[in-house]
Amino acid sequence: MSKFRKIKNAIFTFVVVFFALIAVLPLICIVVVLVLKGFPVLLEKGSSFLTAPLSEGGIGPAIVGSAILTCLSGVIGVPIAVLVGIHVYEYPKSFLGKWARLLLQIMMEFPTILVGVFVMGIIVVPMGRYSAIAGAIALSLILIPYVAVYTTEALREIPFTYKEAAYSIGLTKSKVIFNVMLPMARKGVITGILIGLAKAAGETAPLLFTAGGLYEVFPKSVTKPIGAIPLLIYNLVQSPSSYDHAIAWGASLILMLISLSIFTPLRVLIKEVKL
Repeated sequence: MSKFRKIKNAIFTFVVVFFALIAVLPLICIVVVLVLKGFPVLLEKGSSFLTAPLSEGGIGPAIVGSAILTCLSGVIGVPIAVLVGIHVYEYPKSFLGKWARLLLQIMMEFPTILVGVFVMGIIVVPMGRYSAIAGAIALSLILIPYVAVYTTEALREIPFTYKEAAYSIGLTKSKVIFNVMLPMARKGVITGILIGLAKAAGETAPLLFTAGGLYEVFPKSVTKPIGAIPLLIYNLVQSPSSYDHAIAWGASLILMLISLSIFTPLRVLIKEVKL
């Protein structure tokens, strides 16, 4: 290799590494700031920060509320999303398949606050109050496109010969999809589910119009108002009190740890899934 080519290669490598660092720098800064601001709050309050109500300086009801909302949204949205993804994969050229794929792509970029307004109009207003079920439905509408798109793409990555072989031994279409194709595409499907759940767990805007907020007592019914960590943070940062801001920093750190706990299996465990 000539000296000139070595110089060009070194410059190119430097440029790639430099811009890669710039890309991850905001994430590193966010993590560092949250740890520096939130960890002292956790140290000061101890385990009570995770179990006590807001009046006692804790975010227990918000944590439970986020868990309920995320689980409910998954129960509602994941089966629908997987079926939609299967339909788009099986019938990509049909009228419904084409429009479903287009709408899924639009929904992934759709302002989530409009989802909250929509659910408020069809559920909250008729019920006459905020509720966990309204918040969960709003979050399920947000996670559906992610799960559906990942399901479709995961199925497309499976070689067509496997599908042909399954049909050649007399399996029905439903058995081919659910017994052969989906198990082989589980890596991509699970990836979509985890990303969708992480997206739902961190949403604030839809909950402004659906969940209402509940931070002094733990939720007891899905038909009553409920709190969530992102919604609590939004409310606390608007307060002029430095004490409320400290609680918000601690809650932000907990929210980040929850998100990492969802994405960690995505990068560690799912690697072991083989086709």
